[in-house]
Amino acid sequence: MFGFSKSSAPAYHNLTPAQFAEGLHQSGAVLLDVRRPDEFAAGHLPGAVNIDVTGPDFGARVARLDPAQPTYVYCRSGARSANAAGQLTAAGFAQVSNMLGGVLDWSEPLTTK
Repeated sequence: MFGFSKSSAPAYHNLTPAQFAEGLHQSGAVLLDVRRPDEFAAGHLPGAVNIDVTGPDFGARVARLDPAQPTYVYCRSGARSANAAGQLTAAGFAQVSNMLGGVLDWSEPLTTK
């Protein structure tokens, strides 16, 4: 019997902004903005929770979220959110989606509330 290594493909889904927006309509979906607090304050997607992926408490803060809920992650351009999505799937989150292009490619208005 041969051993096969796990695929290096991410265990999360990369979605276009349109696909991402559609997915947010799922019941119980969690929207996670992983940018710095100052970036979040300047404008974010409505209903987003801000947990900075570069912050020292990222792991502890996401551990408070329900890993069974669909989790949608975004940042400015998609790089930090891909990192966060990988960390979430490694932590046991079952349904993680990353927005390709981040808020730079998001066509809807951002909110500061």
